[in-house]
Amino acid sequence: MMNNQRKPDNFMVWAILVTILCCLPTGIVALVYSNKVDSAYYAGMYQEAEDAASNARLWTFISLGLGVVSFIIGIVITIGWFGAIAAFL
Repeated sequence: MMNNQRKPDNFMVWAILVTILCCLPTGIVALVYSNKVDSAYYAGMYQEAEDAASNARLWTFISLGLGVVSFIIGIVITIGWFGAIAAFL
């Protein structure tokens, strides 16, 4: 039997990067869905593979967004602390 379905992107590399660099809890969710893509595809469950790929992409972007927001908040707080210290000097 010939398989004409194209394997969806599993976003594994991106899920690993956002787990390490951005947000651990949501990155782990992205990793779990990324792993499910290949498992479902090779088991012949093509719709489940597509759904897992969609969820992996979603959680990867959520992790990236949380990482960027956290970075910006950290910069703002750091600048605020330096501003407060400078006011006392």
